[in-house]
Amino acid sequence: MLIGYARVSTHDQKLDLQIDALQAAGAEKIFSDTASGAKAERPGLTDALQFLRTGDTLIVWRLDRLGRSLLDLIKQVDALRERGVGFRSLNEGIDTTTAGGRMVFQIFGALAEFERNLIRERTKAGLEAARARGRKGGRPPALTNNDVRKARLMLQDPDITMKEVASTLGVATSTLSRHLKRQSVPE
Repeated sequence: MLIGYARVSTHDQKLDLQIDALQAAGAEKIFSDTASGAKAERPGLTDALQFLRTGDTLIVWRLDRLGRSLLDLIKQVDALRERGVGFRSLNEGIDTTTAGGRMVFQIFGALAEFERNLIRERTKAGLEAARARGRKGGRPPALTNNDVRKARLMLQDPDITMKEVASTLGVATSTLSRHLKRQSVPE
């Protein structure tokens, strides 16, 4: 069975073009969403994925209608393949039920993995370079050593609460508590 999925990003956009193309391609049932592709929650896609059975093919108008990114798209199509479900993209002419379509998707997967490895290597090199210059990275502490000293002095007064001290220093009570427990707070 051919199952279609259509998506537009805003309510101003219309699904008509995609639905017409999916019907022309033979989709017997079409699910749709009006949601940004960046959103993980797409109820129409969830319903379509639950409806699919082994031997079915999911059809989309364009690749970007299904995946939020190349990596997400590859994961989606791999999950379909593992379930015995094919995938077709009308605009790109990709059909994973054919040998050529599977090859194209394997190339996509290799490119995505190559991109992830490049990003990982650049990140690692950047962190090593920063460490070599004496940078630690991470978020700076919310309170200085001087702030912690002030807090300890204020807390010696039994009439002043932890909440009042935290409010005075502009931090949450849990942040103040964490800094007080540490022996020394880095500047």
